[in-house]
Amino acid sequence: MADCVFCKISAGEIPSKKVYEDDKVLAFYDLDPQAPVHVLIIPKEHIASADELTEENSGVVSHIFLVAARLAKELGLKNGYRIVNNCGEDGGQTVKHLHFHLLGGRSMKWPPG
Repeated sequence: MADCVFCKISAGEIPSKKVYEDDKVLAFYDLDPQAPVHVLIIPKEHIASADELTEENSGVVSHIFLVAARLAKELGLKNGYRIVNNCGEDGGQTVKHLHFHLLGGRSMKWPPG
């Protein structure tokens, strides 16, 4: 989508501090980190939210979780981490592009707030 900030980051039109990239996904550091390690993992294909997952595009979610596990190891998150997806306005989604937050490096509390 032409006006999607994550599509622009994926296309290299907006700079980011990349952590990982392959043909399906991009992972980069969040500009407003909520933990010592806060990485966003996005599909390169524009999918607006989890509500838009289909049989045809849902495989990217399992790939994202594999990438998250790999990054957690590489980034030294030995005591655990959190993976978060916000869906829709009430769910706290501010960018209308499917994305997952990989958070770690501190103890996570529940509920988050």
